Amino acid sequence: MKRNIYFIVLILAVVSSCKLDETPKATATADDIFGSENGLKTYSYSFYNMLPSGTDAYKLDAMADYGAVNNIDNFIREGAYSPETSSGWDMADWQALRNINHFIDNCTNPEVSETVRNNYIGIARFFRAYFYLNKVIRFGDVPWVDHALDYKEDDILYAERDSRTVVMDHVMEDLDFAYNNITETETDGTLITKWTALGLKTRAALFEASFRKYHTELNLMNTANTFYQYVVDAGKALMESGAYSLYTGQGIEKSQRELFISETPVTQEVMLAVALSKDQAVMGDANWWWTSATYGPRYSLVRPFINTILNLDGTPYTDKPNYNTQEFYEECQNRDYRLAQLIRTPGYERNGAASPPNFSGFSYTGYQAIKYTLDDPYYDNAATNTNALPLMRYAEILLNYAEARAELGQMTATDWQNTVGALRARAGVTGGLSTLPTQVDTYLKNTFFPDINDPIILEVRRERQVELALEGFRFNDLKRWKRGELMADLEWSGIYVPALDKLMDLDHNGTADVVFYDGSKDGPSITVPTGCAKVPIGGKETNYQTMTADKHLEWYKSQPRTWYADGRQYYYPIPANAIVKNKNLQQNPGW
Repeated sequence: MKRNIYFIVLILAVVSSCKLDETPKATATADDIFGSENGLKTYSYSFYNMLPSGTDAYKLDAMADYGAVNNIDNFIREGAYSPETSSGWDMADWQALRNINHFIDNCTNPEVSETVRNNYIGIARFFRAYFYLNKVIRFGDVPWVDHALDYKEDDILYAERDSRTVVMDHVMEDLDFAYNNITETETDGTLITKWTALGLKTRAALFEASFRKYHTELNLMNTANTFYQYVVDAGKALMESGAYSLYTGQGIEKSQRELFISETPVTQEVMLAVALSKDQAVMGDANWWWTSATYGPRYSLVRPFINTILNLDGTPYTDKPNYNTQEFYEECQNRDYRLAQLIRTPGYERNGAASPPNFSGFSYTGYQAIKYTLDDPYYDNAATNTNALPLMRYAEILLNYAEARAELGQMTATDWQNTVGALRARAGVTGGLSTLPTQVDTYLKNTFFPDINDPIILEVRRERQVELALEGFRFNDLKRWKRGELMADLEWSGIYVPALDKLMDLDHNGTADVVFYDGSKDGPSITVPTGCAKVPIGGKETNYQTMTADKHLEWYKSQPRTWYADGRQYYYPIPANAIVKNKNLQQNPGW
């Protein structure tokens, strides 16, 4: 569904209320909507507005430990975020739930068959589960409301928050109903099916299982395995259905990225996507955001993350004795093909022209992302993108299943081969595809997960952060693993720079691409050819481009990121105005 608006007049006529506690003002009769399958279908389209749009589905990882940006989010800036600036609890933020519950309450007309009604109720309950999962991720405990509030029901509207255990049990129930009752099994990739219900169940249950396991202060560790098992059961059912498989396209060197630059969802793997269309004037601006010096945040991936991408033979890149002093060209050779599908590497071209990392107006680290961007510069300066944007992929389901099996201590060699091994094989990796890992990668452990000693769990996490990079999972993954400290501590470093005032040919095509020089001086001390970027290192109060002691670019070191020791940032604060209105609400710890 390409965000068409043909249903809006009808829906707004039925549900024109703008507040959670108002009775809907109907200008169309209930029979117009609830008395036919076409009416139910039309109403159900309104739920899709809850999903990310074509102008934000590609920036869901805008705040992540591995993304250096030109302006640090206030949430991780010392003293910059508070209940007074928080959001997500206003009446408008609950209106989608009111819309869903209104539909469920009224989808009772016997003129429509029970099978048809339950199909659309299943879609509504999918979106209710989606709504509540996001609320629990953001706030923890939230009030559970399963019917459209009447204007007299102040006792519900102004109630205390329900425990996350209550809410997440209901989320599981909603998704089970959705899976068992949604009749659609094949679409163009833009509509909810019974398989996307299973997929969301693996996502929701995995978040809850690991949050309960690793956040021991909740005293819910003894229930974590129940949710891990939900992941296993749902993932297994989806895998055995044969509905999806990993896409290999025209060759494994480009197959993963093709999923993100195709004009239509690649339904072999993509389970849900935002589809765009020039003909319908519904376009995105991914190129603009990912290439502009001013429109986007100049998002640059960082070296500690890039270092975790394997060599093609399946060995860790950081096992190389000289990995820390390899220049950009060398570090990109013989690596997992996803590296070249994620960032600009030697050989990357735009309109037939060599396009190394752009240091003159974008990249701070040298690792410039391309995952969502079309290769034609035509799309760079306005909202003209027409590539479909995946929101759920079969690859995620494989990773959810693998993580749950690993956390339960049940991972087998067959499980590994069918999940992590399959993903690595699709990325050109040749080693370790069918046998369980037995050795801990000390770089991965020490840099990202110092408390994890199980090599299988470590490798599943490596695979997850590489395969799903920039797809909107990272911050939530860090929260559920209780590794929020990485948001403040992970070094925002970049490529190795052997010396200042040295011309660097990043892609070895015979043309100098960049020279770094002492920022306290007016410019490089050498002659710089036209087209070669000149980047100052330090030397000015407003210049946040510096260099580490081991000669790697570093960004924004002078502006520290903060993760409070009390762990308050594992939740967002309840907005202060909501607590003023509802005396029964208690603020999240630390806020």
